[in-house]
Amino acid sequence: MNNDEQLDAIFSALAHPTRRAILARLAKGTATVNELAEPFDATLPAISKHIRVLEAAGLVSRGKEAQFRPCVLDTQPLQTVASWTDQYRFIWEGRFDAMDRILQGMKEPPNEQ
Repeated sequence: MNNDEQLDAIFSALAHPTRRAILARLAKGTATVNELAEPFDATLPAISKHIRVLEAAGLVSRGKEAQFRPCVLDTQPLQTVASWTDQYRFIWEGRFDAMDRILQGMKEPPNEQ
């Protein structure tokens, strides 16, 4: 998978709130599919489908512990996203700096001559 395809898969996986919530849960530690499904009003097959999307994007892997296959967060794809967004940092920092100058100017009393 090339870099553009990887970014497409990652952004697609992150586009759904349930998948983002699953990642947030996995950031706290490994979990089984049943544990990941607990807070959602969704079927186990639906949660499994979300997990497969996350796996395809490289964000989740499954380990093997006896008969269990706990899910584990892989943060490397998030670093790929961070690197991609970092190339645009100068744009938003410049805009924030400009907005800060405008706001500071609004706080200063007008010059009276």
